[in-house]
Amino acid sequence: MSKPLTSPDNTFVGRIIRHYLKYDRENPFIFIAGMLAFGGIAAGVMVLMIAMGIMNGTQKEFKKRLFVMNYPLTVLPLTEHAVDDNLTQKLAETFPYLKFSPYYTTQVITKNAGAVQGSLLYGVDFDQESTINPVFKDARGEGKSTFRVIIGDSLSYEMDAPKGNKVTIYFSEQQAIGFGTMPLQKRFVVDGVFDSGLKAYDKAIMYTTLEAFEKLLKRKKGVYDGLHIYTEDPVSDIKKIRKVLPDNVVIEGWWQQNGNFFSAMEMEKKALFLVLLLIILVASLNIISSLLMTVMSRRSEIALMRTLGATSKEIRSIFFRLGLIIGSAGIVTGTLLGALGICILKTFDIISMPADVYGTSKLPVDLTFSDFGLIILGTSVIILLSSLYPARKAAQTDPLTVLRNE
Repeated sequence: MSKPLTSPDNTFVGRIIRHYLKYDRENPFIFIAGMLAFGGIAAGVMVLMIAMGIMNGTQKEFKKRLFVMNYPLTVLPLTEHAVDDNLTQKLAETFPYLKFSPYYTTQVITKNAGAVQGSLLYGVDFDQESTINPVFKDARGEGKSTFRVIIGDSLSYEMDAPKGNKVTIYFSEQQAIGFGTMPLQKRFVVDGVFDSGLKAYDKAIMYTTLEAFEKLLKRKKGVYDGLHIYTEDPVSDIKKIRKVLPDNVVIEGWWQQNGNFFSAMEMEKKALFLVLLLIILVASLNIISSLLMTVMSRRSEIALMRTLGATSKEIRSIFFRLGLIIGSAGIVTGTLLGALGICILKTFDIISMPADVYGTSKLPVDLTFSDFGLIILGTSVIILLSSLYPARKAAQTDPLTVLRNE
């Protein structure tokens, strides 16, 4: 007596799957459709990985640059004299692990060698600012003058004012000259030149001493325009700091100051993910067509297997697994190709970018585990759904009708 097809040690399903995966000379288009599905899924996964890696890398690079120049947290006054030495000391005692740098600020016009440029001038304590701003720390010189300034390399180039030279800074405040007035102006020594990596910041931001503001603009000593705070975890610390701040000040995180920019980048990333996922969706149609062609060409074999004892569940399992094998092979191949592509882009400077726009000349690539998981999950769901319908059609094959027609 022959062994039934449904015995516990049955290898029937596996053998049939291996048989159907082989090249069929009588029906070459079935094999070609399967290979197209495999290639389409592999290409889709690879492109998704590289595209998401580039988007994440670019976003991370922008965050890195903006984090430095915008500071993790900033305390701003709502009334005069709200941010002073007393508030700074209170915060320092409450949060000893944080670093603080109070500042003055005003808009100025810089002039030198016939060039004129509007900028934002900060008055800071050079020692305190150096503890929270590595760009400033690397640029500051050894000068001791009250009227010294640190400028960006883009502004230095436009003003033809390298380190050691002087520039004229015009303030909005007026000074009396004879019977009239004119904007307050002062010559400052360029004590250092910084490079933040972003041209817009290098042209628009300058730093001088607190004493320069107090002497030129008559700012009250110990009362500031704001307070920059450095912390490793600004999202968590902003909540703690807000609880101890008085009502006449507010605190902002760097992500709030640039919220619209990063929201736009996040929306672009999601749109790109959905568009590229369509590549995999189109490739999944080849899985459906390949399996349906296999079902139609193997109708007599399916009917014969049913008459020999194969259940509809086993027939369904055969074609469902066929779809999963094609799709899974595409996912694995696409993952390997995507990882190889990311590795090549990270190792070799294949694509160069303008550093003054993107903050780096090398293409940043950084694929996160969450994005990789979404890619695999989305692809797997599409493959599962694409394999269900052909498997169901195969299981619904009526052996009597097929054998009668044969």
